[in-house]
Amino acid sequence: MSPVQLARATDPFVTDGVKHPGRRVGLGLPFLIQTAEQSGGGWDISSREGEGTVVTARFDTANLDTPPEGNVPSMLRSLFMSEGPAEITVRRYRKAEGRPPLEYEVSKSGLDEALGGIGDTESLVLLGRYLRSLEEDE
Repeated sequence: MSPVQLARATDPFVTDGVKHPGRRVGLGLPFLIQTAEQSGGGWDISSREGEGTVVTARFDTANLDTPPEGNVPSMLRSLFMSEGPAEITVRRYRKAEGRPPLEYEVSKSGLDEALGGIGDTESLVLLGRYLRSLEEDE
């Protein structure tokens, strides 16, 4: 993103209009920021034009206002299935009381290479199994 785009990225009334032409709001980042802050966590966004953007969100899982995680492997599978040339890398870190720490990194290009493409039924089943295995508590 350009410096101007980066400065406006957290404005809920700004969108690039690519994913949903005609829509004039982009609530993804503002909702993520609001949820992180309400749960006692924080966020950061940085970008280098032509190189990529990094969005980080931290949540205090002991805070009563933190929403439940939900089905993380299914959410990640949907994310990695997104079309387009953009590289997506997920770095997941969890340190919660009463649970073993969890840390891993997985990228769309690495998954695409390992699976021979993401999109057919067999690769999606394997992707789901792999992501579930990363989330399992040992």
